[in-house]
Amino acid sequence: MEFFDVIKKRQSITKYKGDEICKGSLDNMINSAMRSPSWKNRTSFKIIIIDDSKIKEKLSEYVLNKDNKAEEALIEAPMAVVVISQPEKSGEIEGKEFYIADGAIAMEHFILAATAEGYGTMWIGALEEDKVKSLLGIPNDYRIIGISPVGVAAEVKEHNVEKNIRDYVFKNKFNDPYTMN
Repeated sequence: MEFFDVIKKRQSITKYKGDEICKGSLDNMINSAMRSPSWKNRTSFKIIIIDDSKIKEKLSEYVLNKDNKAEEALIEAPMAVVVISQPEKSGEIEGKEFYIADGAIAMEHFILAATAEGYGTMWIGALEEDKVKSLLGIPNDYRIIGISPVGVAAEVKEHNVEKNIRDYVFKNKFNDPYTMN
């Protein structure tokens, strides 16, 4: 799949088939995340792959956005990925902590690779972090960046409405609109 097609195709999938994830595809997702840039190449993130149904079910209980879609997606999908990052291993300048960006870029690389491999994902960030850390044995000096179910989509969704570029992209100064050809 071409890169821009991957970008257009990626969306939050809430319904999954039980099909297994191909090992080669999973390896491609992991390798993509591992190639993501990080502050001074310190690679402060780590990735936890979860395919144990009991752990996924327990993990679903710790989602804070209680509309049931994320919880059900974690249970239905054959696999979930958890990306964590260690603040001390990354950098900080003037109060900006780069571990969040490091982990988020790795997670996005993983998610885009999953899309390219034909799998659906959904970024879940609202969760009870301490309970997830306890469940997965994550040390206290790490922070959870996000969790995503991964699997074959069991739904077809319309992509989000395209945003008006003039409202979001500026040239040289804030509110000086950028125009596309």
